[in-house]
This record gives sequence, C-alpha cells and structure tokens, in this order.
Amino acid sequence: MDLLLLDINPIAFHLGPIPVRWYGLLIVSGIILAYIVGQREAVKRGLPEDFLADLLLWAVPISIICARIYYVAMRWDYYSENPGKIIEIWNGGIAIHGALIGAFLTGYIFTRRRNISFLRVADIAAPSILIGQIIGRWGNFMNQEAYGGPVSREFLEQLMLPDWIINQMYIEELGTYAHPTFLYESIWNFIGLIILLVLRKVNLNRGEIFFSYLIWYSIGRFFIEGLRTDSLYLVGDLRSAQVVSIIGIVVGLGAIIYRRIKVKPAVKYLDNK
Repeated sequence: MDLLLLDINPIAFHLGPIPVRWYGLLIVSGIILAYIVGQREAVKRGLPEDFLADLLLWAVPISIICARIYYVAMRWDYYSENPGKIIEIWNGGIAIHGALIGAFLTGYIFTRRRNISFLRVADIAAPSILIGQIIGRWGNFMNQEAYGGPVSREFLEQLMLPDWIINQMYIEELGTYAHPTFLYESIWNFIGLIILLVLRKVNLNRGEIFFSYLIWYSIGRFFIEGLRTDSLYLVGDLRSAQVVSIIGIVVGLGAIIYRRIKVKPAVKYLDNK
C-alpha cells in the first residue's frame, strides 16, 4: 500500500562525519528563544543584565545531566545490566521532568548565592520554560518518538492536521498511525504561554506565575501521558510522569494558598525589589 509518506530525515546535515540532528537544533533553538524572551523581561524587572546568561551557563548542562539521571533511574533494571550504556545519551533517553528538577534546583542555589529571590526569577523564567518545551516537542516529532497509542488516519484527518504531520505519525514499529502526543503537549504549552503572559499584566503575588506554570503544565502532562506508549514506570502500571504531575499540581496549589494566607505584606510581580 502506497501511503505517500513524507520522508523526514531526523538528521538535518553533517559536519564532516558528525551528524547534526533536528532534535538537537530544535532544543538549542528553544533555549535561545527562551533566553531572548526571558532576558528582555529580566532587564525590565530590574535584574542585572548578565544574570540570566550566567544562570543558563549552569542550568543547561546540569538540566541535561539530571534529565539523563532521571531516565536511567526509571529504567534501572536495564541499565544495571548494561552500565556502559548509561553515558550513551546520544542514543536517546532523557526525561523532561529530570531536566526541570535540575533547572529548579540550580536556579534555587544560584539565586541564593546572588541574594536574589528565587520566586522573583522563577516568575520571570516561567514563560521562557514553556517556550523551550513548545519547541523541544517538535524534536520528538522529527525523531518519531513520544507518540501515543494507535489511531486511524481518518482520526488524524478529523483533527485537520496537514499531511506532513499525519504522514510522520505513521509508525513503522506499530504498523499504523499513532496519537501525535508531541503536538497535544506543544499546543497545551502554547496556550499556557499565553495565559502566563496575560498573568504578568494582572500583577499577581510573587511566585504565583511560576506556580501557575507548575499547575498548568502538570495538568496537561498528566492526561497526555496516559496516551503515550513510551512512559517510564515507577511500579507496575504507575507512570512516573503522572505521579510527578500530581505532585506538581498539589505543590503549586498548596504554595499559592499558603502564601496568600501567611505572606504579609505580599510582594507583587511588578515590584522590582
């Protein structure tokens, strides 16, 4: 059967013998765009001009390492038998929740050392984090990964997707089409980005933009994760991403409620202090 598939090569080009993958290019593009957007807001909010760049120099590599550690830990049965493959990150195997944990811990320590409020910086950075996630998911699309369970082509056509997306969602290993969960999450995060940018104008209490990000992303990831076929599991059918998402929702809501009650007077997002 001729499916008229669009052959999307995950390798963009070669630098000599070294393949440069679309996944890496999209991740780097997401980081750059996130930095540009975040830098403009950081300067506007009174942070030192070099602050965000200095933070990224630490946060990016630490986030990648933590993303790998998280993935390996969730698949320890395999990697304990194949320890030599633990460092083979170029063969895939990183988890966004690990990257986020690494970024948040790095940001917390970095801001403490600079004597700047972590929540002040987290509020500024939250929309930028979503930008990186929006673009990064398209790297999964190029690699034909992070997809969901089987669906029909008619189902995808009813979503009014262009043929180049539909064709790429034909997964040879499944012998059929799959849910474009990368797209679901990318769209969910884009909506979240718009919401966070609007919340900036509302001038919420400090920390509430960041906690709103945590809640929004976690809600979407919980439901989208249920559609995926490549989930990492804690025990049995317990998906780690869904557990972390529930924790994220509880922490986000709890922090907003607690700080509304206990933190008086409340510092606002637009207060450059």
